[in-house]
Amino acid sequence: MKKDRTVLQRRQVLAGGGAALATIGLTLGGRSAEAAGDTPPQLPAGSGPKPLPAYVSWKDSSSLIVHSGTTIETKRGAFGTGIVTPAEQLYVRNNLPAPDASILADRDAREISIEGVKGPRRLSLRDLKRMGVETIATVLQCSGNGRGFFPAKPSGTPWQVGAAGCVIWSGVPVRWVAQALGGTAQGMLYMTGTGGEKLPEGLDPKSVVVERSVPITAMADALLAWEMNGMPIPLAHGGPLRLVVPGYTGVNNIKYIKRLSFTERETDAHIMSHGYRVSPPGTKGDPSQPSVQEMSVKSWINGPGTDGKAIAAGEVQIHGIAFGGLNAIAQVDVSMDGGKTWTQARLVGPDLGKYAWRQFVLSARMPVGTYVLASRATDTAGNVQPEHRHENAGGYNNTSWTDHAVKVNVA
Repeated sequence: MKKDRTVLQRRQVLAGGGAALATIGLTLGGRSAEAAGDTPPQLPAGSGPKPLPAYVSWKDSSSLIVHSGTTIETKRGAFGTGIVTPAEQLYVRNNLPAPDASILADRDAREISIEGVKGPRRLSLRDLKRMGVETIATVLQCSGNGRGFFPAKPSGTPWQVGAAGCVIWSGVPVRWVAQALGGTAQGMLYMTGTGGEKLPEGLDPKSVVVERSVPITAMADALLAWEMNGMPIPLAHGGPLRLVVPGYTGVNNIKYIKRLSFTERETDAHIMSHGYRVSPPGTKGDPSQPSVQEMSVKSWINGPGTDGKAIAAGEVQIHGIAFGGLNAIAQVDVSMDGGKTWTQARLVGPDLGKYAWRQFVLSARMPVGTYVLASRATDTAGNVQPEHRHENAGGYNNTSWTDHAVKVNVA
């Protein structure tokens, strides 16, 4: 039986604070292991799964893989056939430990500084709620989702498919906030969000702060969100207030946002200037290399048989998800022989908009044997999911259908 969501929310608040910070910890002078370019420590053989950290103790542990205190992945077989990913099953990726849970004590009092507009000012969450409400469904995906398939084993969490989810957000459109404050100042080219995590002392703030810039055009559909799947955003996912930038990777969707600036240049914070850059293998990121921002067309098979259990021979419903980043999905093809032959699948369930993912299903008769199931998506702009990954030092943006294929057994 599913736990009562109200109880879950209360437990999540109480479980935060010092316990969460103690559980997560800071490494390498304040940065998480992945942010610093090191692989989080892995479990010794035979030691069993890691328990959920205190600040996410309300989540469904049976659906998750705990890599570290700040990196938790959804199991491939746990996605099911629904469109929206429940909060209890949604992955967690934090570059810094979550703030103390006391920031949720009075959510409406939380303040954000709006800068780079003609009338800059501080606004409370209560003020933002008076400006209007919109709801949007988006794919939330870590930039490194699929890193675990890179044979070079780039440093960082070895995500496979579970550092992603489809989430419904509610909040006020950023463009409405900017309009209410007189519009953006002349010459502004970027929208820059600054996270509200507590920064470790003794370090240059720019070396650790979570601050990212995206093109100002992304403001068109961006939200300052306070609800996730119809509930106040949990601490683990950026509550009480989060910037949502549809179509962009998770690191650009700033948690605990405390400042939103419209700027002439990208921020010089390390996580922007050097982190999350698509750099050639064996090199380090720098501002000359492409930044990890927009997502592109991608899909994968979620079931059946992806949990390692044999499928009963006969009629089988092969199902998975597909999304296009900034574009809607037009078509998904499925292969049962590792990409030698393809059959068009059927898109099923509600269409929640171009930023959400679509479920697809292929009904197939599968005799006893071993199969390699793969999916290949095409978006409405004609972009086709590629066969091969783009090799890069950080293991970012893996959309290869070959990598995401899965072997299943039919008995």
